Amino acid sequence: MEEAFDCIMFETEDGEEVSMYVIERTTIAGADYLLVTDSGAEEAQAYIMRKLKDEENQEVYEIVEDDSELEALSKVFAELLEDVEIKL
Repeated sequence: MEEAFDCIMFETEDGEEVSMYVIERTTIAGADYLLVTDSGAEEAQAYIMRKLKDEENQEVYEIVEDDSELEALSKVFAELLEDVEIKL
C-alpha cells in the first residue's frame, strides 16, 4: 500500500511552482524542517527544507544547502525514518 504524504507547493527562484511531498517533519532548536520529495518513486530525489518568514511575515520554505547543516539534518531524519536510506 502506498503512503499518502502532505503536498506543499514550492516556488522556485524562476517563479515556477513545484509540488513537493512531505515525508517527515521535525523541529530542532526552534527551527522547523521538512524532508520532502518531488515524487512518490522509491528512488526519488529528496530535499531538506527549512521554514522561514518572508518580508510580509508569511511562512516560506527554503532548501537547506549548507553541507554541514545538511549532513546533521540527514542523520536526524535517518533516525526518524529507520526504513529509509538517505544519501548525500
